Amino acid sequence: MTKELSLEQREELLGVLKARFEQNMNRHQGLEWAKVQAKLEANLEKLWSLHEMERTGGEPDVVDHDKEKDEYVFYDCSAESPKGRRSVCYDREALESRKKNKPENNAMDMAAAMGIELLTEEQYRALQKIENFDRKTSSWVQTPSDIRELGGALFCDYRFGHVFVYHNGADSYYAARGFRGSLRV
Repeated sequence: MTKELSLEQREELLGVLKARFEQNMNRHQGLEWAKVQAKLEANLEKLWSLHEMERTGGEPDVVDHDKEKDEYVFYDCSAESPKGRRSVCYDREALESRKKNKPENNAMDMAAAMGIELLTEEQYRALQKIENFDRKTSSWVQTPSDIRELGGALFCDYRFGHVFVYHNGADSYYAARGFRGSLRV
């Protein structure tokens, strides 16, 4: 798979990202779109990853600026877990361990193919402080190795005014569970 966008695709994506950036200034107060755009135009592979986030329903937006590294941090900001990334188990090991009714894919491989990372629990909680997401769905998050080694994986959602962190078998998958990603540019 080529990780390049045509000029038309780049322009269209930048237009979508700019509009979302301007409509949601609460997510990135004090940041300027022109600086974000310059970073994106200098990092075409990262722009391709944002295109993949957008294509799968993630609605990526800037949520932070790491001043030390001069990197903008994008998270999936769709109201619910991205539609194009649901019904997946946690990772390849979990996918291969299923004997019947295997899902089509897994969250870790999909994220890697897109050039993004699953949110950590800490990042998920930070995202929920900006706005409330996953009121009807849930999202896999990076799982500590000691939990994963025992066959489990973590996911989060927002219910009753709180972020909940749960566990499930890593091989489980549900129509309402996907994953949210992060990308640094």
